[in-house]
Amino acid sequence: MESLKELYRSGVGPSSSHTMGPAAIARTIKENYPECDFVVDLYGSLSLTGKGHMTDAIMIKRFAPRPCRVNFLNESLPFHPNGMIVHVFPGGTLEGEKPVPQDAASVADIEAYSVGGGKVLFKGDLLPEPEDRYPLDSMTEILTYCRGKGISLYDYVKACDEPDIEEFLRGRLSEMFACVEEGLQREGRIQGALRLKRVAGDVYQQALNTHNPMERDRIFLSSYAYAVAEQNADGGEIVSAPTCGASGVVPAVLYYANKQLGIDEEALVRALAIGGLFGNIVKTRATISGADGGCQAEVGTACAMASAAMAYLLELNNDLIAYAAEMGLEHNLGLTCDPVGGYVQIPCIERNAYAALRAVDSAILAKQLGYLRRNKVSFDTVVDVMRETGKDLNAAYKETSLGGLAKGYRFEEEQ
Repeated sequence: MESLKELYRSGVGPSSSHTMGPAAIARTIKENYPECDFVVDLYGSLSLTGKGHMTDAIMIKRFAPRPCRVNFLNESLPFHPNGMIVHVFPGGTLEGEKPVPQDAASVADIEAYSVGGGKVLFKGDLLPEPEDRYPLDSMTEILTYCRGKGISLYDYVKACDEPDIEEFLRGRLSEMFACVEEGLQREGRIQGALRLKRVAGDVYQQALNTHNPMERDRIFLSSYAYAVAEQNADGGEIVSAPTCGASGVVPAVLYYANKQLGIDEEALVRALAIGGLFGNIVKTRATISGADGGCQAEVGTACAMASAAMAYLLELNNDLIAYAAEMGLEHNLGLTCDPVGGYVQIPCIERNAYAALRAVDSAILAKQLGYLRRNKVSFDTVVDVMRETGKDLNAAYKETSLGGLAKGYRFEEEQ
């Protein structure tokens, strides 16, 4: 498995697959062909939901000041649903709105894929594969190893990952918290045809005015998830955890643990590392791409990560942390990715808040049930089931906006 640095990425929303990944593809190609013009053909999910996800806008922006045109094609490339071919032409080929000259010959035709969480792959060798840092990609094996060494899951991360991983995670935690706080302050409507009103600040005010302690805490937690998810939907700076579309879950739980439970930064950094370990296993053994596995791969993984983080903060042992993560993913199995209008707004924003609540519930259940009986379903089993479920999902429910809520929703003049 790769470093957690490849999982927790800073970037621009609304989608790690549709904006962060394509931005990285454009940046790499532009570095190799700095004086050229570009025509980008988008395929599969990148084409079907690219407008709502602002894929065309991010490609044009990242290739600037060089000319770039984007085409949306109603077909797919073989390797992954999030595919594109970038046609590289000599500088001066593209003139205004004129079509590409028939006699123009491309310098290169580069096939590239955005495979989830901001990670990109090229057909060829433009980008080397990141170095594997973790020798084990099974939580069962990791738990056995930790048990034999008498170490925690955090100790395992420290032993395997890059020497500065703790400092890196501290920086990412700071970025997550800044995103929560900015999102709570923002008002107005999120860009796009849905004209969705920002509500994070209002939900936070409701929490301040709620007297029931249990209800108040849950409203606080929801407001934090809304804050990040709304920032992401509006093209703001976020941290993928493990993706942009699911970026509100982990920050909400950690911010809640800090502000409502008084847990200090050092413990939160360790929790972020442990949550990342579980996300890394899903990324390696299955997928974190909604276009590949549905929203179970994105929000389901984020819920598992946040469940593990919260379980650690509740001082549970390694096995019970894994139990919490297993519940967080298990009860999101089959979750469809059906963004209305192709925007990462409905049901995505609300879904982040729901998953944050479920993550805390999973940690509490693991604490209560784990000492009564041994969990018979391993985290690895659920990951494998999630992978197979993703393969079986109809393409209409995998970030194409061709089914589910995306098909059933009717646009209204006012939201």
